[in-house]
Amino acid sequence: MSFDEQLQHIIGEALREDVGDGDHSTLSCIPHDANGSAVLNVKQDGILAGMQVANKIFSYQEPVSVFTAFKKDGDQIKIGEKAFEVEASVHTILQCERLVLNCMQRMSGIATLTKLYADKLKGYKTKLLDTRKTTPNFRLLEKEAVRIGGGFNHRFGLYDMIMLKDNHIDFCGDIEKAIEKANEYVQIRRPDLKIEVETRSIADVKKVVAAGKGKVSRIMLDNFKPVQIAEALAIINNEFETEASGGITLDNIEDYAKTGVDYVSVGALIHQAKSLDMSLKASPKSQKGN
Repeated sequence: MSFDEQLQHIIGEALREDVGDGDHSTLSCIPHDANGSAVLNVKQDGILAGMQVANKIFSYQEPVSVFTAFKKDGDQIKIGEKAFEVEASVHTILQCERLVLNCMQRMSGIATLTKLYADKLKGYKTKLLDTRKTTPNFRLLEKEAVRIGGGFNHRFGLYDMIMLKDNHIDFCGDIEKAIEKANEYVQIRRPDLKIEVETRSIADVKKVVAAGKGKVSRIMLDNFKPVQIAEALAIINNEFETEASGGITLDNIEDYAKTGVDYVSVGALIHQAKSLDMSLKASPKSQKGN
């Protein structure tokens, strides 16, 4: 499915989860024909993400709603600023309010943390990658937030890349056997799939270099210290893409970049991000401009 198709699915399921058989709080006291507006207020400095998602949520529920953006995804935002205004049925605004806030607060928190990591890599060739350590059924938007914050998306799931990790290798028997089987599979089933192999030692790196030429695209150096990364890169000699993973933090990411490794993957971009504080302030249309 395309990004938009996946997004429409997420929105539909999320609204069904929240609204159920009806938004009874709103149904009980707000006329069906009441119209209004709402403004998204920024209550914490950071990087904005989720503007297009918010627009899609409102238009999913009410195609004729009017969404006016004051900011765009990726903008630096400050306390007191306004991100957008939406004009729609009051029922639409109140039904969509929490979903919009949940998405934008979460995405903006991820984008903000990603920007901190990405800024550390300025001037280096090393690129920042996310991982599959994501919230189930919310990966699409979490990875989009990483992209907005200046990072790059690793594989989206198990289906768009072969990654032979420690458990695959241990269950298969050894690195050489796993590489050979994965390469045979690719040739027969999915020639478009790239193969990445996780290594846990310099000895593993030497095995992949010897057995993986013409088969493996990238070598992951898992839980290697920067000095070990440098040693591994000398052995790899630019014959494979390289990725450092495990134990990479804001305090040491630049040390990894200095080695010249192609990529660093950081699960913390998503699973350690804190949501940004925002609020959606609604008011009856008749009061707009008062």
